[in-house]
Amino acid sequence: MKITEKEVRYVADLANLRLTPEEIGRMVHDLDEILSHMDRLNEVDTTSVEPMAQVLYDAEETATLRADAERTPLSNQDALANAAVSGQGYYKVPRVIER
Repeated sequence: MKITEKEVRYVADLANLRLTPEEIGRMVHDLDEILSHMDRLNEVDTTSVEPMAQVLYDAEETATLRADAERTPLSNQDALANAAVSGQGYYKVPRVIER
């Protein structure tokens, strides 16, 4: 086993998740399977494989990228124009994390 229940609980706490005991058990199993699969992938010999700059297909370096053109940045006033609530130059949103 590569990951422990304690580690799953720790990560869930960092993510502010409340997991049931069944969910914790499932996460331990699923994450262990993922890590085992990663270990199997690390065993593959890739010494003769050239690094790829574009993972989709062989193409020129900027084939899938838009042209890099300078533009005037959005002003703070324009950025906040459609905000439901704003103040002091910022969006105001409801508090979602209570710790």
